Amino acid sequence: MTFLNPNFIPSGMPQTACSGTMFTTPSGFSPHLACAEPGEEEAPQEGPGPGPGACLADGPPITSASLDTLIQNLVPTADYYPEKAYVFTFLLSARLFIPPPELLARVCELCIKQQQLDQIRKFGPKILQLLTEWTETFPSDFRDEKMVGHLKDIIHRIAPCDEAYWKTLNQVLQKLSQRLSLMSQGEESIVKVSLNASSDKLVAFKTKPPPIQKDILSICNDPYTLAQQLTHVELEHLSRIGPEEFVQAFVQKDPLDGTQPCFSDQKKKTSNLEAYVRWFNRLCYLVATEICMPAKKKQRAQVIEFFIDVARECFNIGNFNSLMAIISGMNMSPVSRLKKTWSKAKTAKFFILEHQMDPTGNFYNYRTALRGAAHRSQTANSNRERIVIPFFSLLIKDIYFLNEGCANRLPNGHVNFEKFVELARQVGEFMTWKQVECPFEEDRAILHYLHTAPIFSEDGLYLASYESESPENQVEKDRWKALR
Repeated sequence: MTFLNPNFIPSGMPQTACSGTMFTTPSGFSPHLACAEPGEEEAPQEGPGPGPGACLADGPPITSASLDTLIQNLVPTADYYPEKAYVFTFLLSARLFIPPPELLARVCELCIKQQQLDQIRKFGPKILQLLTEWTETFPSDFRDEKMVGHLKDIIHRIAPCDEAYWKTLNQVLQKLSQRLSLMSQGEESIVKVSLNASSDKLVAFKTKPPPIQKDILSICNDPYTLAQQLTHVELEHLSRIGPEEFVQAFVQKDPLDGTQPCFSDQKKKTSNLEAYVRWFNRLCYLVATEICMPAKKKQRAQVIEFFIDVARECFNIGNFNSLMAIISGMNMSPVSRLKKTWSKAKTAKFFILEHQMDPTGNFYNYRTALRGAAHRSQTANSNRERIVIPFFSLLIKDIYFLNEGCANRLPNGHVNFEKFVELARQVGEFMTWKQVECPFEEDRAILHYLHTAPIFSEDGLYLASYESESPENQVEKDRWKALR
């Protein structure tokens, strides 16, 4: 399943409107920026600093501006520093129009001009703050050697002016190095998991699937414990996803740019998002495999009831992604057709959970529950209450339709900044949720099983399902015959 193809998103999800007022996800990120009124021409500026498009708390929200103006208002002066929300919004969206190394080079040029206007002791601390925000929020930008070169250029220009600058800049570089090292380690572990997991090498069985020796209940028979370990996996994946991946997933060539697209190695730029989608798919198939695997009806019903309880615990924790994966696995055709098995299981709680994740009304019930979890997170006194793990495919679908439904540029060539304020709101909210440390103790045996347990392919699931409960109609009989 390829992430960059929007068709990967589960079908049946209605399109989300473009306007920020139409989104029902909880609001937690709303930059306030000032600009010229819509339709007005931008006033000429004498030099860098707060002009039209600048980040002024008292001004109206920005709607559009030229790329040059937006870059200019990113650069601080002795008397001006852009709001943090503006910095995040612009650094997130600017990569659609200008590669990060080129943007940092432009910032460096403006800094040189600004240095000629202001005393470096007034201007220096603010450019240090900007560089700190950039390296902390978008560390992957600095994997590019050009980025590091421009960063060192700025450092060599301002650091000699004050010994305190050297100390601060060294701390920035050390923290950046640590972040990049952790990111590399995380990517290596993703590769190892992919190599070990059966989800990446599903086999279309021509005979009855070979028996699997272990099952989930032999590894963990407590629903709450398994829900906790699933939360570990989810938060581990979330922690690796950078905000820029949401933009790079749907990047298109800027029509006003005659050069190549900003991101040539697209797969590498979204590797963490793709790994997370693969995990969701694996969990779906793992649930289905565990249900179809037992030979006896009573055991299959027991596994169904177990996963219903796990799903309920995921809901209580705020782990909506695992919840949806479990429901999706239980709704796969090879599982849902096991009518005799389902008749033996207590399913009242399952239907309640299905109702919570019902796609009706653009997932109204789920979005309401998500708002509740987000509110709990904002007022929480412990990491346990701060956990919010959204149904990830729906988050991506919202961002996809925001991107597709609104142009990046207006007819006059200006950047449609209103669109990117909404994008930053959604991504910024996600960034808050992903920073939560998992409060549950790791169980390595369970985590190992979740990542490496063999799972059936779709054909394997059908074969196991037909072996458990014989085909009931001609379509099923024909399929079974073809598989065998």
